[in-house]
Amino acid sequence: MLNKTLTEKTVTIKHDTDIVVACQKGRALAEQLGFSNDNQVVIVIVISEMARNIIKYAHQGKIILHPLQQNGKRGLMVIAQDKGPGIADTELALQDGYSTGGSLGLGLPGIKRLMDEFEIVSQVNLGTTITTKKWL
Repeated sequence: MLNKTLTEKTVTIKHDTDIVVACQKGRALAEQLGFSNDNQVVIVIVISEMARNIIKYAHQGKIILHPLQQNGKRGLMVIAQDKGPGIADTELALQDGYSTGGSLGLGLPGIKRLMDEFEIVSQVNLGTTITTKKWL
């Protein structure tokens, strides 16, 4: 059973400093859940990438960190939500090398590879929600 002190945490993302806060909270929660140092680093990388995408494309949004317990397994769900421009073609956006922002185009595909579960829901002009899970 999950410790009662492990509660969902939400970090509003508007500035670069908010990325640092989200990463710190994510790492602390991952550590409390019992993730290895390596997996804590993976979780921090994912949170950082998701939060940077929020700032770059939507200018503001939130990162939600939610401890999980399901079928005797523990894990961490990381959700990025924004009300930005949305992604017109999510399949294309998940291909290595594709970028609309002049980057290397490795962010979303990398997040998908690093996490155990990945879902993206996006509508043009309404925003994007990315839900990821990492299991112990």
